[in-house]
Amino acid sequence: MPRAERGPDPDATTRVLVFARAPVPGQVKTRLIPALGAEGAARLHQRLTETLLDRLAASDRIAVDLWAAPDASHPFFAQAARRWPVTVHEQRGDDLGERLALAAAAALGRARAVLLVGADCPEMSLDYLAEAERRLERQDAVIGPAEDGGYVLLGLRRFAPSLFAQIPWGGETVAALTMARLDELGWCWSALPPLRDIDRPEDLVQIPPALWAAG
Repeated sequence: MPRAERGPDPDATTRVLVFARAPVPGQVKTRLIPALGAEGAARLHQRLTETLLDRLAASDRIAVDLWAAPDASHPFFAQAARRWPVTVHEQRGDDLGERLALAAAAALGRARAVLLVGADCPEMSLDYLAEAERRLERQDAVIGPAEDGGYVLLGLRRFAPSLFAQIPWGGETVAALTMARLDELGWCWSALPPLRDIDRPEDLVQIPPALWAAG
């Protein structure tokens, strides 16, 4: 597919931070390996990431930062920077919470608001992101819960490290704990409708097999 011709509006006030791992077999989507094998799980992660970046490139209202892990040296990230209007950054931090916090704090230094999203939610749409952006015009935060208890989106107009500290990432209480932290901060916030993400073999029924098939 040719590189997108249209970049984000330079006056965009919201940045979408996409967190993605390098598609290295055995190091990504490991909970899917029993169903797909290491190669299939890595291929699925790459195609989910590509699908999301294709979708985001269709909007000129948002700027997109691609946050790479474990570092930005994998060829996939260089290819992404050529193919889509994205800026690639390297994730920093000892755990997911620290990586999310550092990225959010950095982005809020140059944007009115940020939307933190993963690459594994095929239901993530421009309408969903636009609704989050609209809410952030009058609220401090917005959360998009995942049906498994995590979240697929966290939108912020302010930053607080407590939102990311001592969270059992990958567990069923991530969204609930984050909402409780928002209440403790006294922020004005709301929740979007829950979406499904792809973490476990039983989640694969949501997507066509072509996404992980070879070729």
